[in-house]
Amino acid sequence: MTVETLDARRLLCPMPVIRTQNRVREMAPGEELEVICTDPGALADIPAWCRVHGHEVVQAGPGDGNEVVVRLRVGNG
Repeated sequence: MTVETLDARRLLCPMPVIRTQNRVREMAPGEELEVICTDPGALADIPAWCRVHGHEVVQAGPGDGNEVVVRLRVGNG
């Protein structure tokens, strides 16, 4: 399975969520997106957005250096 990557580094809230939303609109259910951010709030914001919109968080946590990574699976919603 191919995992797409979204570089949301150096973006502040709400931009990581907005960019995630825009990318997910272009994806099919079951595909995965890995979002790399430097805004630590994205660890709460993107999973909250996923819960509201029916997507599954596969992994969320620290990445390299000051980065955080959220990997999600696109749902049917």
